[in-house]
Amino acid sequence: MATREVTVGVGAAGLATADMVLNIGPQHPATHGVLRLRVTLDGERIVTAEPIVGYMHRGAEKLFEVRDYRQIMVLANRHDWLSAFSSEIGLALLVERMLGMEVPERATWTRTLLAELNRVLNHLMFAGSYPLELGAMTPIFYSFREREELQAVMEQISGGRMHYMFNRVGGLRDELPAGWLDNVSSAVAAVRRRLPDLEGMLLGNEILTARTRGVGVLDQGTISAYGVSGPIARASGLDVDLRRDQPYLAYAELFGPSGPGRVVTRTEGDCLARFEVLLEQIHVSLDLADACVERLRSLPAGPVNLKLPKVLKVPEGTDYLATENPLGFNGYYLVSRGEKTPWRLKLRSASFNNVSALAQMLPGQLLADMVAILGSMFFVVGDIDK
Repeated sequence: MATREVTVGVGAAGLATADMVLNIGPQHPATHGVLRLRVTLDGERIVTAEPIVGYMHRGAEKLFEVRDYRQIMVLANRHDWLSAFSSEIGLALLVERMLGMEVPERATWTRTLLAELNRVLNHLMFAGSYPLELGAMTPIFYSFREREELQAVMEQISGGRMHYMFNRVGGLRDELPAGWLDNVSSAVAAVRRRLPDLEGMLLGNEILTARTRGVGVLDQGTISAYGVSGPIARASGLDVDLRRDQPYLAYAELFGPSGPGRVVTRTEGDCLARFEVLLEQIHVSLDLADACVERLRSLPAGPVNLKLPKVLKVPEGTDYLATENPLGFNGYYLVSRGEKTPWRLKLRSASFNNVSALAQMLPGQLLADMVAILGSMFFVVGDIDK
């Protein structure tokens, strides 16, 4: 649907000029889902852009307040359905910290392993879907082939393919299945071996490069102003990763001097740089997954969770914890009044801040480049609307 806002002015020939206001979405093939962009055009050039969100809002933060600390985990993993396990972890760690819990070491390393497998699953989705938005159909079949390798091991341990519900306050739901670590090693090796098939179609591709290089540049000033994080921010040279800078789980060791962890950055800040960071981070996460498997093999048998009281109450107080989710900072701010349900639980999602920056990025760009820019922000609409 398009409407016209007419601004009368005197040009070279004394003709009236007009700006066009165009609504992209909320149901539109150029959007990632139920997102609406209201853009004002001067010819083919975008003058202003306003992301209009909330069409998928399900009120998760209010629902948190009427469910106990065991039940809220099912809500925490649904706002970003591509990063479900990582979102569970942040909430579990926050509640455990307020309770003063020490989770078994085997649970910590297993959580780290599953978080990195979930990160690869997230990035593989965008590695296939972004070229699709630019007109290339083949890569998504390759990315889903690799996703299925990892989905199999995630399903084997949790029973779920998207909403794993494997974290619990105090650890994990179940013990690792027999032979599961061997299956993880085989799946990671298979994905690592075949990734060049996918990358060979994308990196150096003339069409993809022409559509993305120098397009949608995001500067560090905008990143700071809007709180942009994750691979989007690192593609603009911001060397920030909570796994290294504020380590949780087993990341202090993995990102230590002798660990395989490293932070992937670029300096260009354009669509191509964001895509390159995403692809390279897959390799880093596979390295981290292998390191976790080796550590789990060396740990003695033991529990993966703690026994909880029948009624779980968090001591009165407030706390905030953020994790480096696949799409950026995912934070929970918990206010407890000593009851079995949170008095307030605020969610700081990565996609909300990242997409907000579109209002600054899109003006001055060509309408034809809008889809390339939008897709390179790697967001999930539920993570915006919460």
